[in-house]
Amino acid sequence: MKTPLTTKSESVHHPRSVEQLIVGKETSDGAGVKLTRVLTQSLQRRLDPFLMLDAFGSDDPDDYIAGFPDHPHRGFETITYMLAGNMRHRDSAGHEGLLGNGGVQWMTAGSGVIHSEIPQQEAGVMEGFQLWLNLPARDKMCAPWYRDFGADDLPRYATEAGVAVTVIAGTSQGVAGAVTRDTTAPLYLDIHLPAGARFAQSLPATHNAFVYVYRGEVGIGGVKVPTQRMAILANDAQADGVVIEAAGDAKVLLVAGQPLNESIEQYGPFVMNTREEINQAVADYREGRLGATA
Repeated sequence: MKTPLTTKSESVHHPRSVEQLIVGKETSDGAGVKLTRVLTQSLQRRLDPFLMLDAFGSDDPDDYIAGFPDHPHRGFETITYMLAGNMRHRDSAGHEGLLGNGGVQWMTAGSGVIHSEIPQQEAGVMEGFQLWLNLPARDKMCAPWYRDFGADDLPRYATEAGVAVTVIAGTSQGVAGAVTRDTTAPLYLDIHLPAGARFAQSLPATHNAFVYVYRGEVGIGGVKVPTQRMAILANDAQADGVVIEAAGDAKVLLVAGQPLNESIEQYGPFVMNTREEINQAVADYREGRLGATA
């Protein structure tokens, strides 16, 4: 693994507060994979441009072995981040890849793909996240795109306080992430804080943002955020970022983005702007046009 850069933490003078703590909903998806849906459909407007965040993690193969057989998507992007385990991706656009420990798969469904995500292990821990990022109306029918990033492909840095940061998307402390997007401007960081550390990240006041704690506990603006909780950060015109503090070792995701402020129509794996577009997506899928190659 590449040696991370060392950088000073950014200056944040008016940090955001915690608006609300969210407990994820236990559910299953695909062929019975057990997961926790942290960002649910009811939060899509509040956390625009993000549509969903699933957290999955188990050392029981029965919880994940069947994976996610062929299923369609249209109108948004999926970002899968694997902390542990191996997942094979295949899709109707001819893409195939093996996502391993610490890797990221970024897929733009656009006009439509049919893909599968199948674990490539019969034992051990399978853990990670899938984040759904909306596409603006003008790009919803763009050509599908896909890329795998191995753990060594992801930009990293460490602060002088010993905080280790992986920059999946956006820019943090001058370090550009693996992917950038002009319209939604997503920031996606995996932040590992040693005991007693403090981390500051600047954020535009117009962006929606949240923190998900997946190890330990952190403090944000005097509010304790325990493990497996999502803290929605309050929108404040005067705020210039967020400060995260850890009394003990902790690991969190920090996600932020520019809202699209467009209508959202979702039907399962399709996210469009109007009911008519959803109906068209369903018809295209049923009639074999979605994901078909020329």
